[in-house]
Amino acid sequence: MSGLRSRGRSDRGQTAIEFVGVTPLIILLLVALWQCALIGYTFVLAGNAADMGARAGSGAEGGSQAQKRACEQAAREDLPVAWTEGVGYACNGNEPGLYRATITLNVPVMVPGVLNFPFPVDGDAASVKEN
Repeated sequence: MSGLRSRGRSDRGQTAIEFVGVTPLIILLLVALWQCALIGYTFVLAGNAADMGARAGSGAEGGSQAQKRACEQAAREDLPVAWTEGVGYACNGNEPGLYRATITLNVPVMVPGVLNFPFPVDGDAASVKEN
């Protein structure tokens, strides 16, 4: 009986074929996870930059232009170079008692600094005016 079995079809190589067939799906899943991580990191960067800008703008002295310069400089300070292209700053102290900063960043596609998605990410923060 065992001699007849060995002459028939064998399952040798089946695992390798299945692995080759599933590899593109695994790579596609990893690419999707990486892109989700980049989108999340962009949200974190925008929120942090807005928070830093609002805090710096609320404590700056010398009028609205000095506050705006301090806001933009503080918001730009911690941003990685790949996220600085096309950054939008909206710093204003028009609200009574608050200084608000809104930072707009572009979401990179796969590799930061090469290509960006057409939709931006906004980070918004406010800080109590100190002066």
